[in-house]
Amino acid sequence: MISEKINEILNEQINKEFYSGYLYLSMSAHLKELGLNGFASWLKHQAREEVEHGLKIFDYLIDCNSFVTLKQIRMPEFEFNGILSIFNMVYDHEKCITQSIMSVAKNAEEECDRTTLNFVDWFIEEQIEEEETVKNIIKRLELFGEDKASLYLLDKELGERGS
Repeated sequence: MISEKINEILNEQINKEFYSGYLYLSMSAHLKELGLNGFASWLKHQAREEVEHGLKIFDYLIDCNSFVTLKQIRMPEFEFNGILSIFNMVYDHEKCITQSIMSVAKNAEEECDRTTLNFVDWFIEEQIEEEETVKNIIKRLELFGEDKASLYLLDKELGERGS
């Protein structure tokens, strides 16, 4: 069984992952309203991944005979200032999640909890990948500026994710 401290931190991480899903769904809905269906689809897919991450931690706690304590998920933002602003928010949010996962790893190391440390390694790798993906989308949005043809092509490309 894992320590109470690690249990509490992992329960908080479940909440953060589920909140990420809410946030990305909110962004997806906004982009859908703007007619940017590919960007909306990409964020909806990302929302599903975040919920899956929360469920992975949920299952880990149960497998470790520990306790799951689901907490209230706060309401996500729903007013946005353009597509570049949205993806900058996604990037900042992913960096916060990375820091949170790193904190879980640090605490597991301090508790000599090798099982949790090993479990969290997957999340660290996942976060590196997620940050890089979003950073690349931002670079392309900055490069294209107001070019509608490029925005259309990127929207189409991102809509193919998971297809």
